[in-house]
Amino acid sequence: MGYKTPETKPITKVEDLDFSKIYSYRDYLSWTFEERLEIIKGKIFRMSPAPYTSHQRVSQKLNFRLMLFLQNHKCEVFTAPFDVRLPGYTPNDGDIYTVLQPDLCVICDPSRIDEKGCLGTPDLVVEILSPDNNRKELHNKFDIFEESGVLEYGIIHPAERTVVQYQPDDKGRYQASRLCTIGDTIHSAVLPGFELKLKEVFGKN
Repeated sequence: MGYKTPETKPITKVEDLDFSKIYSYRDYLSWTFEERLEIIKGKIFRMSPAPYTSHQRVSQKLNFRLMLFLQNHKCEVFTAPFDVRLPGYTPNDGDIYTVLQPDLCVICDPSRIDEKGCLGTPDLVVEILSPDNNRKELHNKFDIFEESGVLEYGIIHPAERTVVQYQPDDKGRYQASRLCTIGDTIHSAVLPGFELKLKEVFGKN
């Protein structure tokens, strides 16, 4: 059974939204307010306020290292705000009910990238936690990325200076790495040869 999208009406502020209803990506595109939202299976989720300074530092360092590594590589890295539409089986905006903005994502299939963002599953997703968004990241998004077949999902906790990586097993269920922290060097199964020294990432946070 498909979702029933509410009738379209001009929405210029978040307060005009009905958080009990189901919305599509088409609705999302029609909103004119600046506040960032995500849609998970048609339900609206508010994003955290402007990221903490520690969040920004980690994001910038990781993005910089990924960009250097991916020079002359078919994969590309993108940072939020960047819409990822899942599961991506259809280009019809009215039939898409999950739109996320991961902190960083790497996409290795150029056909999934268009002017609106990513239509389909990224190969690698990284979320950098803030005190205000831990529950959503650890529960709602975890399930979506697992269901959608994201090959590697990293969760970074700047305050605790830790990283956990998740990769699917042969049944498609995520299995966690050990908890990594300063002193560890992490590698990517999606990007062979890439390594990240966490001391450099967390050094000034």
